[in-house]
Amino acid sequence: MTPKVILAPMEGVVDDLMRDILSSINDFDLLVTEFVRVVDMPLPDKVFYRLCPELANAGYTPSGTPVRVQLLGQDPDMLAINAHRAVELGSHGIDINFGCPAKLVNRSKGGAALLQYPEQIYKIVKAMREAVSPQHPVTAKVRLGYEDKSAYLEIADAVAQGGANEIAVHARSKVDGYKPPAYWEYIAHIRQRLSIPVIANGEIWSAEDAQRCIDVTGCDTVMIGRGAISLPNLAASIKTGEVPYSWEQTLQLMLNYSQRELSSRKSCYYPARIKQWFSYLNRQYPQADQLFRELRVFKDTDSIVQCLNQAMESLHTNNSPKNKY
Repeated sequence: MTPKVILAPMEGVVDDLMRDILSSINDFDLLVTEFVRVVDMPLPDKVFYRLCPELANAGYTPSGTPVRVQLLGQDPDMLAINAHRAVELGSHGIDINFGCPAKLVNRSKGGAALLQYPEQIYKIVKAMREAVSPQHPVTAKVRLGYEDKSAYLEIADAVAQGGANEIAVHARSKVDGYKPPAYWEYIAHIRQRLSIPVIANGEIWSAEDAQRCIDVTGCDTVMIGRGAISLPNLAASIKTGEVPYSWEQTLQLMLNYSQRELSSRKSCYYPARIKQWFSYLNRQYPQADQLFRELRVFKDTDSIVQCLNQAMESLHTNNSPKNKY
């Protein structure tokens, strides 16, 4: 059976342009946005449209992949109000972030900090479920715990008892961060305990990793994040056995992304995001490390794009027939 594949929310990396690029070459079943931070008031519509422009297209990317807005916060009532509004605007369900390990987020008692308080998780999920009409799924992304994994079943129970339709589990604690390994066996225990679908997440870098994860957890859906940035066609590789992209294909994809950034007039964000992308590409492509050394000194979009174009021209020159003899 072909597994389902969801693109994970990745703050500062998976923006709408990245979602557009990746969904154009992969058959994702769902994309989840970067988190929308909720504090103490209903957010204006422009905030949702800024972080999820797909709402203007009925919640779909240009290639037709559904997008779900993710919220982050700690106030059940405010999260419920904003969840309702996001779905009204076109989000395909609503997701709540209980997994972000960032210190700034955790200091304000959001993201993974809430893993210490399963009762609060329950209240948040319940409020959101009651605020959103039944035909729209309410989902949650969690880790196995905060300082350790001792409460992982209690956390999962809180999400399920709150009325969530699905739970995505990153198979590490907050303290584990992103250090390998991912503890997939804990996801298996959660799946056996809950009656709602469980989505496996963590340390999936290849189609082989995905299959091992499925074998260990028993899940039929995986969520990929860093792996999808490291290997751009990872979802297609998992679902159809597509050959992993070559460096040339990936470099061309980065140029396409760059041109879309320039066209969207969001180029002020571009330098940081393209450099962040390089930090993941290094795992899959040795060539990315050398190119990053060349472009990391640039702070403006035009210089970085010029560096990428020169790298592509050099690649074509080196691969031309006259240079093979």
